Amino acid sequence: MKKILVLGGGVGGTIVANIVARRLKENAEVTVVDKSGKHVYQPGFVYVAFGDERINNIVKDERSLLNKNVKLITKEAVKIDPKERKVLLADSEHLYYDYLVIATGSRIVPEEVNGLKEGAHHFYEADAAEKLRQALKTFNGGKVVVGVGGLPYKCPPAPAEAACQLDYYFTKRGIRDKVQIEFLSPLPRVFPLESVNPFVTKIFEEKQIAYRTFFNVDYVDPQAKKVYSLEGDSVDYDLLILVPPHRGAKVIEDSGLGDRGGWVPTDKYTLKAKGFDDIYVVGDATDIPISKAGATAHYEAKVVAENIVAQIKGYGDLRVYDGKVRCFCDAGFKKGISLSFDYTHPPKPPSTLTRSAYLGKVILNKLYWWTVPSGRF
Repeated sequence: MKKILVLGGGVGGTIVANIVARRLKENAEVTVVDKSGKHVYQPGFVYVAFGDERINNIVKDERSLLNKNVKLITKEAVKIDPKERKVLLADSEHLYYDYLVIATGSRIVPEEVNGLKEGAHHFYEADAAEKLRQALKTFNGGKVVVGVGGLPYKCPPAPAEAACQLDYYFTKRGIRDKVQIEFLSPLPRVFPLESVNPFVTKIFEEKQIAYRTFFNVDYVDPQAKKVYSLEGDSVDYDLLILVPPHRGAKVIEDSGLGDRGGWVPTDKYTLKAKGFDDIYVVGDATDIPISKAGATAHYEAKVVAENIVAQIKGYGDLRVYDGKVRCFCDAGFKKGISLSFDYTHPPKPPSTLTRSAYLGKVILNKLYWWTVPSGRF
């Protein structure tokens, strides 16, 4: 019986485990190792921050989402030994594998920007989203600045989406005329996807969201309420929302499997860790130059699962990942955009904000638990 070991119980790891267990049944032993045993629907964090969602609705027990034939171990993986095909857990237990799936995601490292913890808010963790909600609730006027503390980071459209949500939030409160919103981008444009950038820039201008490009955050001065860039510029703020820097999981760094950022060098088509035929990588953990997002992990996981099944059945890899991503962005006022793209086809520029794109995101948020983790959608 082949042993498939999945590190990480996020969207990618959960999908791989469920598909393999469902397809191979008793012909494989599928195990998921996850430190918390909790599955978090991370796109919900921004809605927590803006008061439209509660944490208990976006967190579920991982066990409840897994096929009955999948074993869940709620422990921390601390070292991967590819030569011996084993993983060391925090309690010194070793788990052996025939196929390893690295779905360890990313971790935020706010300490890499001096002053960020003391002087800024973000929505990339549950506690942080709750704190931002309280800060917004008591904010009655002044300048709100939204920026990015480092590249890459999870869900590239999220900061621009948050800026639009701020416009909507303060309009609903009746104080939009008392609030300035400024967006700081480390790129030469406001939106990461170049083909969509002109449209988003136009939306910013219509919403009176000021913006600066080539603003790579250096440090934050909480006392002076200023954020400084590596380019030598500074911006004043009354409330700062700053995406914290991200790195790959510590187990990847400690195992010597990551690059300088802790991301696993990964073949962008096969999704195998470079140099290994028995290790696959999905989601944020890869170094693939494509969005680190749940939508990416969703499509990658299906390719990986089907290829593991095919290999065990003796067929070899049958599928390649073509870079497919599809996502919805909420621009506020119950309108949004839908983006679909892959390695060879950039997203088509939207012509307008639509109600249907907004509803697409609402429906996905509501139906996620019953559709995506199972791998059937």
